[in-house]
Amino acid sequence: MSLDSRGAVAQAARRRTFAVISHPDAGKSTLTEALALHAHAITRAGAVHGKTGRRRVASDWMEMEKVRGISVTAAALQFAHRGCVLNLLDAPGHADFSEDTYRVLAAVDCAVMLIDAAKGLEEQTRKLFDVCRHCGIPVITFVNKWDRPGREALQLDAIEREFRLSPTPVTWPVGDAGDLRGLIDVRTPEQMLRYTPALGGAQEAVEEAISADRAAAEEGPMWDQAVEELELLRAADAMHDQEAFLAGRTTPVFFGAAISNIGVRLLLDAVVDHAPSPGPRELVGGGTRPVDAPFAGLVFKVQANMAPSHRDRIAFIRVCSGAFERGMTVMRAATGTPFATKYAHSLFGQDRSTVDVAYPGDVVGLVNAHALRVGDTLYAGQAAVFPPMPSFAPEHFAVAGPVDVSRSKQFRRSIAQLDEEGVVQVLVSELRGEQAPVLAAVGRHQADTLHKRNHRRHPDSDRP
Repeated sequence: MSLDSRGAVAQAARRRTFAVISHPDAGKSTLTEALALHAHAITRAGAVHGKTGRRRVASDWMEMEKVRGISVTAAALQFAHRGCVLNLLDAPGHADFSEDTYRVLAAVDCAVMLIDAAKGLEEQTRKLFDVCRHCGIPVITFVNKWDRPGREALQLDAIEREFRLSPTPVTWPVGDAGDLRGLIDVRTPEQMLRYTPALGGAQEAVEEAISADRAAAEEGPMWDQAVEELELLRAADAMHDQEAFLAGRTTPVFFGAAISNIGVRLLLDAVVDHAPSPGPRELVGGGTRPVDAPFAGLVFKVQANMAPSHRDRIAFIRVCSGAFERGMTVMRAATGTPFATKYAHSLFGQDRSTVDVAYPGDVVGLVNAHALRVGDTLYAGQAAVFPPMPSFAPEHFAVAGPVDVSRSKQFRRSIAQLDEEGVVQVLVSELRGEQAPVLAAVGRHQADTLHKRNHRRHPDSDRP
């Protein structure tokens, strides 16, 4: 094994690449921001709806996301915690952007699934659990909004009943939903963690560990009930087992409130302690690509216009094996042609900085990589091709055409770019031809995103 290979293996062991996924309005982007706050990657958390005194979340950078308070495009954030490098991918929550979410899941090794304490398991939650199981992605569950009225904690049996996935609580709430008094870490049941949230949740909540005797005296029946429930869970052997978790048979469960930063630190620590580091990746035709093989990466997203001042285009690459070095020449598996990687960035939401080297699990943004498509494999050394990305049946259709027929060439180029980015599916019929393609979107919000781009096009462009 070469020195570079040994370095890739050691660096991969420090990586945790995971996605935060949920049904819309479960608090996904808020949790993303809270995780970055507790890792000290940012100094002040925002809120999705931009309320007075709060900033927007770092991962929601598009104007449409700021206005509507929903994530409509995947975002990547990299930060360090306890000696590990965390690559967090914030995926769209709305079902209309299922394609983008599923592409994100193809680029991660673990998922944090949010469940709204009041609403429980919802349709999109069910779909995402199914996808994670199909892809072999272990799932950590975070029951969010426990500071609001909701369901009983012991109703977690719905997860086991519907997904054949045994919930194994790692933290347990003291107090009913809407009356949260604190949390018990099942690994240290002799104490209770009490929280004092910062104003607006912009800063970390103050966490105080108090003894079981003090908790019993101050919380009375609430503490007694929590202890009894934990004893029932122990009797049912519903405790975390790392091997069963990685095999997809169990899901460790955490309770908290992302908007108040309650229970977020424990969840962040769990990602470091329990989420798997990058491992071998399956290849088309059988076999795997080990992390100590020469560089190979998967293009899981292409995004245009992340910088408002100019019309750039970034291809998001998940490093799957070896070490990526800026400026290296790699092969594009789809065409068998060489590809130069001169402009490579590390991403933190919309912000980015030049990256010189990246390792398995990292996400690299290649700027103005116009030749790349979603699902492409890049490699050095022995050839590799990763499995293709899924596609979905569209439900919304619109016919596009150039505003100025003298700029038909620019129009066709812009339509091709939409297709390459995966914003919509572009359908061309023999009857209409390339001058009147049909743009097909999975859902209404995806169609709205296209409409926003149409009204914000460059004055010298026929870009849809």
